[in-house]
Order: sequence, then structure tokens, then C-alpha cells
Amino acid sequence: MTRSLERSEWLALSQETLLRCDALSACTETTGQVTRTFLSYPMKEVHQLLGMWMREAGLTVRVDAVGNVIGRLEGSGFAENTTDSRAGDSRSLLIGSHVDTVPNAGKFDGCLGVTLGIAIAKALQLQGKRLPFALEVIAFSEEEGVRFAVPFIGSRALTGTVNAALLEKTDAKGVTVAQAITDFGLEVSQIAAAARDPASLLGYFEIHIEQGPVLEDAKQALGVVEGISGQTRAQLEFTGQAAHAGTTPMRLRRDALAAAATVILEVERLARVTAGLVSTVGAIEVTPGAGNVIAGHAQFSLDVRHLDDATRERCTAELLDFAWHTARKRKLTFAHKISLEQPSSPCDPLLSDFLQDALEEAKLKALRLPSGAGHDAMVMATVTRSAMLFIRSPNGLSHHPDESVIPADVGKALEVALGFVDKLSDAHGRGVL
Repeated sequence: MTRSLERSEWLALSQETLLRCDALSACTETTGQVTRTFLSYPMKEVHQLLGMWMREAGLTVRVDAVGNVIGRLEGSGFAENTTDSRAGDSRSLLIGSHVDTVPNAGKFDGCLGVTLGIAIAKALQLQGKRLPFALEVIAFSEEEGVRFAVPFIGSRALTGTVNAALLEKTDAKGVTVAQAITDFGLEVSQIAAAARDPASLLGYFEIHIEQGPVLEDAKQALGVVEGISGQTRAQLEFTGQAAHAGTTPMRLRRDALAAAATVILEVERLARVTAGLVSTVGAIEVTPGAGNVIAGHAQFSLDVRHLDDATRERCTAELLDFAWHTARKRKLTFAHKISLEQPSSPCDPLLSDFLQDALEEAKLKALRLPSGAGHDAMVMATVTRSAMLFIRSPNGLSHHPDESVIPADVGKALEVALGFVDKLSDAHGRGVL
């Protein structure tokens, strides 16, 4: 028989969720900081803690070949007296995020989504509720791309996209991904077995701090993610003529830095007048680099993001065309190289609508917003339906020791997530899923 949770139980679950983030933050490679990279030694302790918490929540626990920790709660269609996985609906709703960090990170990026996933399973256990499908909580071993300069190793394993080239990547000490897996006590030969059949999945749900200021600016605790923005990254380069700053008249200069400055201002202007566009120049190198010498060469980065790929591609083309005309006007040469073209990853409309309904039932405004940062959800969307819930980030701060959350927001996120799972259960009963 199922029952409703008491207020004291809600409070205990949300408090426990935050305390578990504190406990994970103590698992670090660097004393006094939160730094935890793919299959580093502190991940051993992370595995122990996650395994203990998952078992307490009634989950069976396993670790796959790349170090993802997976806890599974069987659905009501599971036949315990048979090994036939086709008995009932054995498809899984995956709830996950990552437990690796950037150097000197905060406590909540990734980890909060995992501890909330465990809280969801524990709440179902307390309610005595069995879903008509399986629920799996996944702690991805790697998302940030810090150790091997390749992100999403954890979710790539589930989607079957960990290949030989990735396994040969090396870290700063010359250790390959394959060797790191072996050193951690895992089996490289079992990586293929980590991949999930799309037919075995009902969907993927990720809860994550926003890592930006939009929700706080809107005075909203939570938001439904519409999708993950596509990205274009490029290097732009102007070459002119270095010359004496005091003796070269302004009309005769071929100043590469002045050209770069002109383009940088256009990058900002175009983003301000194009709804949903964010574009950034975050790095620039100038030579000769002396205060009394006109710059003969300037190279700078360009990062353009938008949820609509056509808009992103059009704006990138406009900026490159502007740069070319700037070079021609100033008698410079211009070159560019595209280093990344990442398409956008829309969230599933049906799951997003269920999530919006759950927010509204919790008496929250169902604000929809894009994610400008990449998440495991974009990888998982290649094999199953994907949905994301954002939690407000105070001061828009993330990837920083002062990263924080508001405890009441975490409680609301748990309430909404359970409402979302209930709606999936109802939709399953109606044959919608």
C-alpha cells in the first residue's frame, strides 16, 4: 500500500541530499579544494559512499567498465522468479548526473543530481510505491573532460561511443584512458557491455544546478530545460604590420589589434540584438606585445551558442564575413579555423511537458530556458528521450568553491521530480510511453 510522505520526511530527504554533497566534496585529490577527476583515487571513496546510499534506498548496485555507479530499482512488471528480461516492462527510466569535478570546484555541480536521484528512490521506498518500469540512478564517472581533455566518458560508455582512439588518449602523466581503467581495477574488455540498447530505455532525466543567473534573475527556484545549445568555436587571426607606435601616422597603420577590437565589439553587438544568442571572445594573443609597438598579429577565440542551429550558423557566418571586410578595409590578411561544431540537443517535448506540469502542480512558474553548457543529457539524447530540470544557482556561480544552492530549492526539486516520475507512471498506464 502506498502512502503520502510526511512533511518531516520531505525535510529529512532534502537535508540528507545536501549532506551527501558535503560528504562527496571531502573526496578530493587536493586538500582544501574539491578536485576529483576521472578514476582518480578519491573516486574509490565516492564509489563506497554511493553504493552504501543506493543500497539504503533499496537499489541493487553495480559499477560498469568506465566506473559509472548504477543503482537499479525494479518495476512492478519485473518477474523475480524468472531470468527473462522480457517479463513485464523492464525498460528503465535513468536519473543521473556526474560525480567528477573541475579543479577547485564547488560541491553541487553534477553531484546534486546524483544525490537527488537517490532521494527519489528512497522516497518511493518510503511511500511503498513500485513503478511500472525500472528506475536507475546513475553516477557518471566523467563529464568534465579535465584529466584526458575528452568530456562525457561516462555517458559515452552507455551510448556505445567509447572507441579505440578515446582509449588511447593520455593524461598529463602519460597514462592512457585504457590504463587508467585497468589501474582502477576495471576491465577494458567489458566496455562494450556497458552500452545500453535504446529499446531497453524509457528515458533519461537529469537534475542540475543552472550554473548561470537566469533563474535567479527571474526569481524562480526551478526551470525546465528546453534543450542544450549548439556551439561553434573558432580561432580568428589578423596579420598586419608591426611598426613604431610614435612614428607611424594613424592613416598608414596596419594594426591587427585594432581590427580584432572592432570584431570583438561586433561579436557583442550581434548577440545583444539576436534573441537567445550568446557569443564570446575569451582569449586573445597579440604580437609583438609591447606597449610602444603597433600590433602586427592578433589571434583570438570565438564562441557562438544558440539553441537553434540555423541561427547559430547564420550568426557565425555574419561574424566571419564582418571580420573579412574589416581586414580588407584595414589592409590586413584574415584567416580563421573552426575547432568545434556541436549541434544543439533539444529535450524531448513530451517529457518536458510532463516536467512543466509537475512544476505547475507544485505551484511554481514553469519557466523554460536553454542550457548554454553541455551536460550528459545531450549525450543520452542520442539513444533515448531526455529531460532536464535546472535548480537556481545563487549569483549564477558554478565551477567555483563558492558555488551554492538554496535548501528550499532542493526540497522543491525533489517534490517536482517525484511528481514528474508519477506522471511518467500514469502515462505508461495509459499506453503513452
